[in-house]
Order: sequence, then C-alpha cells, then structure tokens
Amino acid sequence: MDSMLSVSWLPIDVRPAPVTKLTTEELVTRCQQGLRPERATFTELVRRHQAHVERLLYHLAPDWSDRADLVQEVWIRAYGNIKRLQDPVKFRSWLSRIATNLFYDELRRRKRHQSSISLDAPRQTGDGEMDWEVATPDPGPAEDLATQEFYERLRQAIAELPEAFRTTIMLRELDGLAYEEIADITGVSLGTVKSRIARARQRLQLELQDYVEP
Repeated sequence: MDSMLSVSWLPIDVRPAPVTKLTTEELVTRCQQGLRPERATFTELVRRHQAHVERLLYHLAPDWSDRADLVQEVWIRAYGNIKRLQDPVKFRSWLSRIATNLFYDELRRRKRHQSSISLDAPRQTGDGEMDWEVATPDPGPAEDLATQEFYERLRQAIAELPEAFRTTIMLRELDGLAYEEIADITGVSLGTVKSRIARARQRLQLELQDYVEP
C-alpha cells in the first residue's frame, strides 16, 4: 500500500531553465512558440550571434558607413521570420543567409559595385574600435615580423578580390558554410561556388607565394 501513496505534496521545481543555460537550438525552438518570440529568449540569441552578424557584414561591406543599420535590419528580419526556420540547428547559417541577402538587396538598390578597399580599417563595436584579425594556427604575442607581414598581406589580398569571390571565400572560410549553403545564399549554382572558391584561393596563393615558398 505504501507504494501507492501520493507524492503530490513533494516540492517540484517546474520553473523553466534560464535562457543563458539553453542551447541555441533550444532558444530558437522557444522563440517559435506563441504568437511572437519571447523577448528575453530572442535577446539571448542576439547577444550570442551579434558579433557574427557584424563580422560577416563587415567583410561584405567594409566601406559602408551604415552597416549598423544593416545589422539591425538583419535582426528585424530574423525576428519576423524565425517561425519559418524548419531546422533550429541551422540557425547560424540561416542568419548568414539573411545578412547576405540583405547585403545584395542593398547593393542592387545602390546600383553600384563594391570597390576594393582595405580591411585594415578598425571595426566599430560597443566596446570601441576593434581591428579585424585573421585567425592563425598558433596566435600569440611572440609572432615574428615575417609572420605579421604575411597576415598584413593576406588582409590586403582578400580586400583586392572581386566582390563575388570575396563574398564566397568569406562565407566558406570565415563562416564555415557548406558549398550547398553558399550556393543557396548567393543564388548561383554549386559548380559556380566551387569555381569561385578555387579561383579565389588560387589568387591568394599567387599573391602570397613569396611568403609560402621556400
């Protein structure tokens, strides 16, 4: 009989987990519930991925003075369309697609081509200015002058790539997207994506051959 006794009197903590403890996939799923995304939950998504959106738009349009407005528009579109995301695991690539599509929409609106600019210009963030740094296999203060010159030249070489090549190589190397995702984002065929990445890498190798050859 004892095993049949009710245990409803036991204190049970049914409070939802704090948003900071949830995974991105769980945050997206929670945002897809109800009439509109929960404010605190969506704010946590913004906090986690704001730097990614800023970095991607910086590389796509480093000379645009209104990038902050584009970043805000990305999140407005994400807020209004998050229920359409079928696979929460793909939230980051979905966000990249929104940012890239917004960039191309604005580019077409301005009816001009992206000019070659320097990526040395500091990026404005909430904490002040931040220089864009290319990740190194072994970063640290002990880098010698030759290594510093190499990454300086790499930044310049990326900036000098044609806009289509630069966009594709950044989506692949910076964002780590699959070829199929890049094709979907940029609206070109899979073969074109592979060709652009190969040609971009070839150009970079030619520009940097003095540093990589014995």
